Amino acid sequence: MKNAYLTSHFPLFSIILFSLSLSMYSEKQISFYLKEIGLYEGMIEFFSENGIRLSILFLLWLFFFMLFAALKLIANTINEVSLLFFSKDEEGGDLNKVRGGSWIFLIAGVVSIVTVLQLYITLAVLLAACIVYFIYFIYKVSYSLSAPALIGMIFFHMFFWFSFILAVAYTFLKLYNSMIASLPL
Repeated sequence: MKNAYLTSHFPLFSIILFSLSLSMYSEKQISFYLKEIGLYEGMIEFFSENGIRLSILFLLWLFFFMLFAALKLIANTINEVSLLFFSKDEEGGDLNKVRGGSWIFLIAGVVSIVTVLQLYITLAVLLAACIVYFIYFIYKVSYSLSAPALIGMIFFHMFFWFSFILAVAYTFLKLYNSMIASLPL
């Protein structure tokens, strides 16, 4: 008999792996930047070089871990709300069907560690994992959906993520423009 909770830890491992790969890349870039502007040599007087690198790596890993954990929470909520709105399943069987999709992110997380020095490849792996998981999710729950409900669910997800990304980008641009406008030139 198969245990329903066998893959319950895969999302945590996936978040750890993606966070580690992005933090390793970012640490290399930040260390290079600090050396270029001359701050790294001053920091070495207070910390060892490995201590500085590990501290930066840990803080970046923590940042990316929190970011991916928040995105996973949002994604799970959107998945369950879309099932509430569009699915005929009242027992929660659809949620159990999609748990196997955590393999997708785990495999992508391992691939992201392999491609740690190539940011665009790592981001492409993350995006591909999201798309493959979405297709997997739609395929697994499509049996309990009518055709209009399936179309509604797809548009619900697309509308939410498009709006979310647009709102984050707009907020970032507003903040950036206000910072640039406040600089004394």
